[in-house]
Amino acid sequence: MAAVKGQEREIQKSYWMEHSADLTVEAMMLDSKAADLDKEERPEVLSLLPSYEGKSVLELGAGIGRFTGELAKEADQLIALDFIEGAIKKNENINGHHKNVKFMCADVTSPDLNFSAESLDLIFSNWLLMYLSDEEVAALAERMVKWLKVGGYIFFRESCFHQSGDHKRKNNPTHYREPRFYTKIFKDCHVHDDSEKSYELALVGCKCIGAYVRNKKNQNQICWTWQKVSSEDDRGFQRFLDTVQYKCSGILRYERVFGQGFVSTGGIETTREFVSKLDLQPGQKVLDVGCGIGGGDFYMAEEYDVHVVGIDLSVNMVSFALERAIGLKCAVEFEVADCTKKEYPNGTFDVIYSRDTILHIQDKPALFKSFYKWLKPGGKVLITDYCRKSGSPSEEFAKYIKQRGYDLHDVETYGQMLRDAGFEDVIAEDRTEQFISVLQRELDTVEKEKDTFIQDFSEEDYNDIVGGWKSKLIRSSAGEQRWGLFIAKKK
Repeated sequence: MAAVKGQEREIQKSYWMEHSADLTVEAMMLDSKAADLDKEERPEVLSLLPSYEGKSVLELGAGIGRFTGELAKEADQLIALDFIEGAIKKNENINGHHKNVKFMCADVTSPDLNFSAESLDLIFSNWLLMYLSDEEVAALAERMVKWLKVGGYIFFRESCFHQSGDHKRKNNPTHYREPRFYTKIFKDCHVHDDSEKSYELALVGCKCIGAYVRNKKNQNQICWTWQKVSSEDDRGFQRFLDTVQYKCSGILRYERVFGQGFVSTGGIETTREFVSKLDLQPGQKVLDVGCGIGGGDFYMAEEYDVHVVGIDLSVNMVSFALERAIGLKCAVEFEVADCTKKEYPNGTFDVIYSRDTILHIQDKPALFKSFYKWLKPGGKVLITDYCRKSGSPSEEFAKYIKQRGYDLHDVETYGQMLRDAGFEDVIAEDRTEQFISVLQRELDTVEKEKDTFIQDFSEEDYNDIVGGWKSKLIRSSAGEQRWGLFIAKKK
């Protein structure tokens, strides 16, 4: 193992010795358009960092200091570390006037590299882990958690799936992994302090870098923000989504029913119908709240030439969406985010779109006020969502709502919440009949393909889906569960 590890380090070192001979931004980014990309992506990366003003920061893989100078402006103390001596010397030449920076030439995988436990507020790396073996990534993740203060953050950005830069390379030892590899390694990382208290990392954010989506139609530049927390802390809803409702197998099951790329009622058919009501124009910006695995976003971007930002609280959903984006060359970016905590500048979007997601949100009035602010004047919102009949639900349906943690309203009340948030020209349509016919069609297809479904999943999966769809049909046919379509406009 040690020989393999040593070999990995030698290969990576010689690769970087070759590509850092020039010590320019182009060489560091391995791209001929590096100067233009840098102007756009560096401020974007910095904007994603948690506050580090007056804090202690460790920058791993600092290179010639593309980020060092910026980090130094706010940090109390900054350690800039790289394993290529020429790069760290150039960094010191450029940024040595910042007296709060210590420059170190060291390899992050070396057991000799050590920082005091719980001494750092932020560990930052940009394109580092892709030059380490799988085992080295896991070992470094564990050490980073030990070095971090409780409540401190790790931020890293990597190239996933494939190469981005256009530099010719004779050989390329870079590990272009799937994002779920990094998510799993850091999510599974548990450490104990001297008093045997257990700590882990909570995912604060995961998204693709917008500058690459805009300039290269490329979703492979992905960054993560993690926070060190006590293992006792409850991060309930996201954990429920990813381990119960939207496990990877569960998502693929839903996709089989709804059609490729979709996890919402009617798949591409209802998507086409509803999106056609938005009068999308090339170059407009769309926010998809609860984007699932991205089918609707790819459709809007490809058919209407719009830029789509898809957000979802489920890490698994966004992981699938990022995988599906590869090779499509469309202007769609994805982010793991909670729409009730997310902030966008006023007037960011032309359209906000959401399919069967807001049923999970308890405080809809607050969310709709945010939607109103985020839209440009004249912007539109389109929502489909589970609803209920007016009056009191039956005991059985009330139990179902509670068990699922849903917040359901009748169609009229839902529409009124949009009016109360400031929207005008509000259309609130009861689409339950359409819902029933789509459910019946989906159920018929699954039952017709029973043997293949069981072969690809399991008999339990088949029974779950069929049982779930039949229950929805019973509830909807009885008038208890309704389905609403809502379209509204900002003045």
